[in-house]
Amino acid sequence: MAASPAVSSFVVWDYVVFALMLLVSASIGLYYALAGEGQRSSRDFLTGGRSMSAVPVAMSLTAGFMSAITVLATPSEVYRYGAIYGLYGISYILVVVVSAEIFLPVFYRLGITSTYEYLELRFNRATRLCGTVMFIVQTVLYTGVAIYAPALALNQVTGFHLWGAVISTGVVCIFYCTMGGLKAVVWTDVFQVGIMVAGFLAVIIRSVVLQGGFSVIINDSARGGRLNFWDFDPSPLRRHTFWTITFGGAFVWIGIYGVNQVQVQRYISCKSLTHAKMSLYVNMVGLWVILLCSVFCGLCLYSIYQHCDPWTAGMVSAPDQLMPYLVLDILRAYPGLPGLFVAAAYSGTLSTVSSSINGLAAVTVEDLVKPYFSMSEKKLSWISKGLSLVYGALCIGMAGVASMMGGLIQAAVSIFGVIGGPLLGLFTLGILFPSTNSTGGLAGLLSGLVLSLWVGIGAQVYPPRPESSRPLNLTTAGCNFNLTGDGMNLTMGLTPLPPITTILQDDIINNTVYRPFLADRWYSLSYLYFSPIGTLTVLAVGLMVSQLTGGKKMDLDPGLMLMREDLTCYHIYNLFKEKLMKRGSKLHLDKKNDERDFGTQNYAFSNIELDFTEHTEPRPSAPASAANLKHP
Repeated sequence: MAASPAVSSFVVWDYVVFALMLLVSASIGLYYALAGEGQRSSRDFLTGGRSMSAVPVAMSLTAGFMSAITVLATPSEVYRYGAIYGLYGISYILVVVVSAEIFLPVFYRLGITSTYEYLELRFNRATRLCGTVMFIVQTVLYTGVAIYAPALALNQVTGFHLWGAVISTGVVCIFYCTMGGLKAVVWTDVFQVGIMVAGFLAVIIRSVVLQGGFSVIINDSARGGRLNFWDFDPSPLRRHTFWTITFGGAFVWIGIYGVNQVQVQRYISCKSLTHAKMSLYVNMVGLWVILLCSVFCGLCLYSIYQHCDPWTAGMVSAPDQLMPYLVLDILRAYPGLPGLFVAAAYSGTLSTVSSSINGLAAVTVEDLVKPYFSMSEKKLSWISKGLSLVYGALCIGMAGVASMMGGLIQAAVSIFGVIGGPLLGLFTLGILFPSTNSTGGLAGLLSGLVLSLWVGIGAQVYPPRPESSRPLNLTTAGCNFNLTGDGMNLTMGLTPLPPITTILQDDIINNTVYRPFLADRWYSLSYLYFSPIGTLTVLAVGLMVSQLTGGKKMDLDPGLMLMREDLTCYHIYNLFKEKLMKRGSKLHLDKKNDERDFGTQNYAFSNIELDFTEHTEPRPSAPASAANLKHP
């Protein structure tokens, strides 16, 4: 018999913890609205007056795209497909190095507020408008999904009020974004990262205690095939391999950290280029911490439910509900801790929504208002605040639309990555290839967008078969479906039921319907390759069209391109070179001084010198210092 978790498991203290998280976030926004003189201009509001330091910006970068979808979905991803997801830790290194060394120096040198302002400086206004529109569409769509999807998952498991959670988080985001600007967004992100890590740690510590130690969880995961890190299968149709995650994942995240307005706006708010670069490198540590916690939570999830899968058993209706189910299962005896995890999930939502609202306001002011209307800084500041309010309301409205989209929610999330690939290709063309002109850039952008949308939408219509995605076995063999005294838990029975292995419902359906030729080839590419397809298409088409339309005749400002002085390795090389030259000069001087001292103090040398001077013709004009070489 199917059983569902008791709604009463979410108690008053859980709501108190959640409310405190919202209250602190709102208070930070109020503080930056009232303190100091930091909101006099749109520059202050949107970029924090370019006075931020590295560490808070790094934390904000970490929180920016670590949404509630990450908090809920990553552990269930590991539970179903294995810990190979942890290889993202390698791709993060590539992401941070490329973003810090190639894109950041150019954006910071130009002093731009909107990333897409660069596209007009490098290409033309039409290209800039295309980039701006693409960013607005993907961000509004994704943010609506980021608000609704976790609220739905938590509502169905914990009984947490769906629209109460959606509206409350949306209103708090709107409040502190509108009141405090970027500084409020950054410092609330710092607080929310702490809450996310605390929520993960609560689950990990309790799981380790229940299972009897870290080694038990690792051994259970190994027996269940979850420690599948080193899969070097080169097939592009495999969902997750070493290559898809490290190579394809790097493209996806460079598109986010390298050129996406939401992230770029943060590190260009730093008070110096050094602080900006440092924020990215410190952020990499934050990404590793979040990744490690979420992956290990997935292993805890498997260790606890390895014999009785709640999803297959019908205890939850979707994989994203597995983590909330686990939290209520193992933490219900500790009032407030389930609320802490819910606060962690919604902290992810707040960080994503606030980042998106601030980025959308910045892009609209810089790309759609300033170029066409002449206004004072005070008016622009008020317009920025008004836009934060409008975009916040729009994102909440988009959450309502997402509630009616059904299966299209995953399509919306995929489109977020699909659009990022072509934009990454366009910025790469501009920064690294001097011969690219506006015709080539625009042609490449449109070609890459069409191709990546084609494969991305096709993959949603015809999902890959199980042999490509390869979900790992999940069983209900150990379930007896008896309820415990508190009406909550599945328990492990003495009489096992026939084992059931989960297969995605879409795969069952698609095994019985017509699948075109491209379905098991082109549309079955790993979703992590959608971004590289868009990026590489833009590069290829953009370079080719530029060469055919006179790109070699371009006369560009060097500041629009990457210069060797922008690279950290160049400065390190120069530093070592200067040190070696100074050391070489010092050694040379020391050697000459040693030779001079040796000549005046060594009697054998002096005798030779005297003997030499006696058997040679006298010089017409001997230097005065020559006498010093003779021993008296």
